[in-house]
Amino acid sequence: MNFRRVKEYLFKGACTAATGFGLVVLISILYTLISNGISGISLAVFTEITPGPGSEGGLKNAIVGSLIMTSIGIAIAAPVGVLAGTWLSQTSKGDKFADVIRFMNLLLVSTPSILVGLFIYGAMVVTMGTYSGIAGAIALAVLALPVIISSTEEMLRLVPTTLKEAGAGLGAPQWIVLTKLCYRAVAPGIITAILLSIARMSGETAPLLFTALNSNYMTVDLSQPMANLPVTIYQFAMSPYESWIDLAWAGALLITTFILILNVLATLVSKFTQATKA
Repeated sequence: MNFRRVKEYLFKGACTAATGFGLVVLISILYTLISNGISGISLAVFTEITPGPGSEGGLKNAIVGSLIMTSIGIAIAAPVGVLAGTWLSQTSKGDKFADVIRFMNLLLVSTPSILVGLFIYGAMVVTMGTYSGIAGAIALAVLALPVIISSTEEMLRLVPTTLKEAGAGLGAPQWIVLTKLCYRAVAPGIITAILLSIARMSGETAPLLFTALNSNYMTVDLSQPMANLPVTIYQFAMSPYESWIDLAWAGALLITTFILILNVLATLVSKFTQATKA
């Protein structure tokens, strides 16, 4: 057996061991989450608001608050991100301003979410004089922007030049070529990026601590502090009350399930697109 074959076997063995270790860790986390969270899932979790210290209750206000802020956040980030990515895709990489935007977007991808929360805190919370749901939604939108922008740009750059030339050859203006041809060709990729952005937004705690904070009441007023699942889970998990800890496990299971569903949807969209092209 030659030395090259030995190196190949060693490399494959290392990859297999690393994969197995990762799976063991993932399964352990999921087992702990499910075993502790499933016992806390009940109808009351969805129909009652967060309880006082040591009391029984649910997570209705936190679930509604998270859905509202996530929905507003993606409603802001999706069109802005798609339009920004479209502009970047139509601008050559030698353009200095576009290159600066790309560099800043790359930095934003790797920026810790707590820094985004601090920025929105200084820009909105301090200015408004209060924590608010709209500040939380904008913080989540900022977190979603870089993924949507970069994905849109890369997807549009993959559109064959012949397709664009065919539209232009028919006398269609550039915006018609983009909306009727290019967007249709890359729609699954953009949808996947938006779904993954929603998944990222759903589990963020740090930005909401500095923006929306939390609330023990059922409210849809975006100008006031708003309940949300990530912060509620954090606060309840740190408490000494057994009922709060059970709700924290239940909330963590709900968020994990939601994120898992979004990731499965994103995978299905990608596979469906590949099958259709084939």
